[in-house]
Amino acid sequence: MTLHPEIAKFFAGLPTPPEGPLDPAAMRAEEESHVAPLDERLPLHAVDDVTAHTAAGEVPVRIYTPAEADEYGLIVYFHGGAFFLGSLETHDHVARSLAEETGLKVVSVGYRRAPEAAFPAGLDDCYAVVRWAAEQGEALAWDGTTLAVAGDSSGGTFVAAVAAMAHDDGFDRITHQILYCPSLDLDFDVDRYPSLRENAVGYGVETAGLKPFNAFYLDSGADPADPLVSPVKRPDLSGLPPALVVTAEHDPMRDEGELYGRRLREAGVEATVSRYAGAGHGFVQHFAWLPEYGRVFAQTRDFLGRR
Repeated sequence: MTLHPEIAKFFAGLPTPPEGPLDPAAMRAEEESHVAPLDERLPLHAVDDVTAHTAAGEVPVRIYTPAEADEYGLIVYFHGGAFFLGSLETHDHVARSLAEETGLKVVSVGYRRAPEAAFPAGLDDCYAVVRWAAEQGEALAWDGTTLAVAGDSSGGTFVAAVAAMAHDDGFDRITHQILYCPSLDLDFDVDRYPSLRENAVGYGVETAGLKPFNAFYLDSGADPADPLVSPVKRPDLSGLPPALVVTAEHDPMRDEGELYGRRLREAGVEATVSRYAGAGHGFVQHFAWLPEYGRVFAQTRDFLGRR
C-alpha cells in the first residue's frame, strides 16, 4: 500500500530542512509552536501537573484522569522525540486519547533529554517514575492491577528498556508494555533491516536522518551495543511483560520493532505485532485523527483488557 494520501500531502508541504548542525533549542521551539491551545484539547475529568519525587530526583509528570471513579488502572507514558525533542506538551494529545479510550489514568513523564542530560538520565527518570507510581498507588487511586508502560518512537525504546530493568531488579508490577513505532536498535547500518532501505526516502523520517537525529543521545554516552540503548539486542527476553508492538508500513524502523515482537514470542512472552498499512513513523502522534490510525487507541484498550 502506498503512503496514505493525507500523510503524503502533509509531507509535501513541509519546508526544506535547514542545512548545518541540528539546533535542539530551535527545533523544540518549532515543535512546541504547533501545540493546540488548551481549549481545543480533548476534555477529561482532570489533568494535573505534579512533581514526582523519585530515586532519580524530581521529575515533572502530568496525570490524566479520564472520568471520576474510585480507582483506576495506570499507564505510565514516555513521549518520543529522538531523545532530545518531545515534551509533556507536544504529546499531551496522545496521553489524553490513551486515557479517554482505555479508561485508565495516564502518567506522562517529562524526563530529562539529551544533549543537556547525558545517558542514562532520561531512562532513569522513566524507570523511577514507574516505581514511584506503584509506591504512590493510594494517592493515585491505583486499583493494584494494570500498570502498563507505553511510549512512541524513542519513548518505545524506554518502554522496552524499563521493562528489562524492572525484570532484572525483581520489580514485577509492570503488567504490559506498549510500543508505538519503537526505535529498538540504534545501530543504523542500512543492511541490518530491509525497512531501512525500503523506506529510506520520502516517508517523513528518512534513514539518512536517523544517525544525526540520535547523535545527541549517542554522543552523551549511550552505546548502541548496550541492550538498554538497543533493547532488541537483549540476549534473553523471557519473563518480560506481554507486549503490543505497533509498527508503520513505511517506517525505516519498522523491522526492528517487528523483530522485537518475534523474539518476545520465541522467548515465551505474549506479544501482538500490528503493522498499520499506509502509515509512516510517528503516525500515532501526528495522524491519529485519521480514522484508520485513530483505532490504535482502541487496539490498546483491547490489549489491556479494559472495558
